[in-house]
Amino acid sequence: MRKLKNEELGRLSVEEFKEAEKAPIVIVLDNVRSLNNVGSAFRTGDAFLIEKLYLCGITGRPPHRDIQKTALGAQDSVTWEHAPDSIALAERLKEEGYTIVAVEQAENSVKLDRFEPEPGKKYALVFGNEVFGVDEKIVDTADIALEIPQFGSKHSLNISVSMGIVLWEVFKKIRL
Repeated sequence: MRKLKNEELGRLSVEEFKEAEKAPIVIVLDNVRSLNNVGSAFRTGDAFLIEKLYLCGITGRPPHRDIQKTALGAQDSVTWEHAPDSIALAERLKEEGYTIVAVEQAENSVKLDRFEPEPGKKYALVFGNEVFGVDEKIVDTADIALEIPQFGSKHSLNISVSMGIVLWEVFKKIRL
């Protein structure tokens, strides 16, 4: 066994990424404070060919060196938009036919391993503030609250870890 070289990985260029068929998924960052988490959202979104990344409220935006440091160039490949109000954005996405998925520990949440995306549907995955989570008003209007099962004492994951877990699980069920 040997480690593959970068040129052996079959990576898309930025232009090829922009032209590639995207997974029917958008990420919504609801008032995320950490610029490293924002950079991770770009990088993870790139890995799973998301349609778009929405940076809401106080969420930092490119260009910023802390975002670029974590995104490693994905801020150039992933389409993004700033939305001042995450609640208004969730309502707009719902009108555009997206199923709003609040990634949150909530009453009647669906455990990630039991979540079955419906063919032909588009999903907006909402990740919340590092301290307060997804805004309660978004949780109230979401179609689904999706929860990552956890078994330790903290019952809390860093947002970048949560994004990786959730996006992989949803992507593989939609695309693989």
